[in-house]
Amino acid sequence: MSSAAPHAEPLERVATAVEPWWRGASIYQIYPRSFCDSDGDGIGDLRGITARLDHVADLGVDAVWVSPFFTSPMRDFGYDVADYRNVDPSFGTLADFDALVARAHGLGLKVLIDLVFAHTSDQHPWFVESRSSAANDKADWYVWADPKADGSPPNNWQSVFGGPSWTWDARREQYYHHNFLKEQPQLNGHSPGVQQALLDIVRFWLERGVDGFRFDAVNFMMHDRKLTDNPPVASPTQRTRPFDFQHHFHNQSQPEILDFLERLRALCDSHGAAFALAEVGGEQAREEMADYTAPGRLHSAYGFDFLYADQLTPALVAESAGRWPDRPDMGWPSWAFENHDAPRALSRWVAPEHAAQFARTKMLLLAALRGSIILYQGEELGLTQVEVPFELLQDPEAIANWPQTLSRDGVRTPMPWRAREPGYGFTSGRPWLPFGADHAALSVDTQAADRHSMLHHTRDVIALRNAHPALRWGSLEIIEAGDQKLVFERRRRGGERLRCTFNLSARPVTYVPAGRTTFSTGERVGSELKPYAALIEELTI
Repeated sequence: MSSAAPHAEPLERVATAVEPWWRGASIYQIYPRSFCDSDGDGIGDLRGITARLDHVADLGVDAVWVSPFFTSPMRDFGYDVADYRNVDPSFGTLADFDALVARAHGLGLKVLIDLVFAHTSDQHPWFVESRSSAANDKADWYVWADPKADGSPPNNWQSVFGGPSWTWDARREQYYHHNFLKEQPQLNGHSPGVQQALLDIVRFWLERGVDGFRFDAVNFMMHDRKLTDNPPVASPTQRTRPFDFQHHFHNQSQPEILDFLERLRALCDSHGAAFALAEVGGEQAREEMADYTAPGRLHSAYGFDFLYADQLTPALVAESAGRWPDRPDMGWPSWAFENHDAPRALSRWVAPEHAAQFARTKMLLLAALRGSIILYQGEELGLTQVEVPFELLQDPEAIANWPQTLSRDGVRTPMPWRAREPGYGFTSGRPWLPFGADHAALSVDTQAADRHSMLHHTRDVIALRNAHPALRWGSLEIIEAGDQKLVFERRRRGGERLRCTFNLSARPVTYVPAGRTTFSTGERVGSELKPYAALIEELTI
């Protein structure tokens, strides 16, 4: 059970006139299809989000990040955009989005939206025009290439979702490139016309009141224009897809991306406090996150350090945090343990018998890291991964790679709001994905009525972070990262000094008190810290 020391200071949000709002912010990710359904069709929508924003505000977070809600044929559930300036009818209307922003702002929440600039839907008017001929105004807005002499694709590039990343198009008698589904043709980020169109989209949403953006798969924006073959991986550790057999040096991660990011940053800066956050994945992510957040580029970036990790270890935390030293030439990190693309952390990192205790320590660890933090919907409830049977799968990647799959559907299942209602308060109809067997017991109303629940613990942890400048903005120094125990200090120059100790194992660890306990997720017995317990102590300056 979480507990603040009886003599701890009241946990009140700390305001600052120095730090920008996003620095150290807590951001709550909403996956619209699964948050709340207002019209009974089984699919969440914008009105549903607006109706439930009080829940988000009560957590004490600073912002919501709303995953794609744009017009889309939903081949990849919104990440295949057919119109960047409109709302898909399944989610509502532009007026509904405006109402969402107004309500969020009224509750003191900033609003971030997801922009997918690496690719569009094949139904986007840009692609329809581009594929019509090789001589139209948008002919070079996508990546087209002639076949080899034998008719085969122009090179060996493979798509993330499986198979070659080239599809033949008879209209142009050429192949078009797609890093993901064939219904997601790759934008030619090198094209000046494409770059200007994308900047205009950013401006459109900024003028509509959006406070920032999460840029999806931003390192996929540009390709090697020579179409050089990717080299093979000598001994791939994962062999689920042909994609895993290559080093992705040429289909993504091109140096010209940096110039465009500087243009994006300048546009965001022209609108005051607009936040620009990059998602960066792949084998070069560490270097790219540093490059993408260098001075004059994006404000922050997050990768897949934790999202695809099989275990949460002290070494992983120490290594990941160590790549973001507190220096003027370094960008600002963001961290996520869960999102719509990665299985629930509780199902990846801990045995079921330890899940309840571990969920509390995991949340405290996230809140204690230096950077901005991202909570995925349901994480505050301690939801686990749902085993969705094959016949109910919706995710094209899960279906294509069955049974070796990332199980994205299992983390996208609907939020359980009310335990005793049909559809658990998510919908009055049939939900698009099934609930987990334990979701009723973890529902929002059930946990709201229990002061010792995971929901209340999450509120306490966010309040703790907001109340301590050292946690929100201070430096981080690793003291110990052994097999079981992780210890680090958070310090605010001229201010407080906190020691954070985590037992990330199923066995007790030795522990020597260092200061006044400010927050704890579990009791210690003598000189031992219980399995998966953690505490934060205030040290004398």
